[in-house]
Parts: sequence; structure tokens; C-alpha cells
Amino acid sequence: MWGILKKLLATCLIGFGLGVLLVLLLPISGWLFIIGCTIIIVGFICLWQK
Repeated sequence: MWGILKKLLATCLIGFGLGVLLVLLLPISGWLFIIGCTIIIVGFICLWQK
């Protein structure tokens, strides 16, 4: 059950990061881009852990 919750959390992190990149990137800011990329990378790291 923990594995399912971990994958769900990772998927949510990836989705949240993409949302940050797509919605908040409209007023192009460098730090928002870095935050969005970081959230996506953390999501992929959680998703790929066993």
C-alpha cells in the first residue's frame, strides 16, 4: 500500500510542477521556472524509487 501512495504522491508532484511551469510561466520569471523544474524532478525521483 505504501508503494501505491508513493507513486500517487510522485504523480501529483509531477502534475503540480507542470502546472507551475504552464500557469505561472506566463509572466516569465526565472525562479518560477526553477521551482517548477525542481518539483518535476523530485516527482520523477519518487516515482522511480523502488
